[in-house]
Amino acid sequence: MPRTAAVERRTRETAITVEIDLDGSGRSSIRTPLPFLSHMLDQIARHGLFDLTVHAEGDVEIDGHHTTEDCGITLGEAVLQALGDKAGIARYGEATLPMDEALAQCALDLSGRPFFVCRVPLPKAKLGTFDAELAPVFFEGFARGAGANLHLRLLEGDNLHHIIEICFKAFAKALMKATRIEPRSFGVPSTKGML
Repeated sequence: MPRTAAVERRTRETAITVEIDLDGSGRSSIRTPLPFLSHMLDQIARHGLFDLTVHAEGDVEIDGHHTTEDCGITLGEAVLQALGDKAGIARYGEATLPMDEALAQCALDLSGRPFFVCRVPLPKAKLGTFDAELAPVFFEGFARGAGANLHLRLLEGDNLHHIIEICFKAFAKALMKATRIEPRSFGVPSTKGML
């Protein structure tokens, strides 16, 4: 069965469409009004080996918050939809990755219980037109949309671009591991019988 989904989210603030193939090869078509966010979404596709399309419009004349949050929510909803009943998935994923001086750790559980913990101190600064403080907003939106327990931790880092980018790459690797099919598994990976 193909593990794909297409989700559209339209509000008075944003219009987001996300298509994902969890068993892709890292191809992407990303178009958002925030170039740095587009770059980070491309990292998710490349390093998670997901085929990912994200087309977003939003009220960035106000700021990037609504667009960033809704991209996270919609991506989370697409992942949740693509997982179906979650039978046979690994469920948990973790990655600790370096990027030059920066080192980040991401751990997640596709448990159905959204919770987000972020231990990544970020200054009030911009990367291009992107407010650095919006990176956790994206991940919190994803956790809510996917019903995921998501933890992010910065272990080392000075360069703001490196810090945020390695968080997205670690997230991509952790999500790839959590969504993979575990060949020795049967049914849903929970003693409750559902996630």
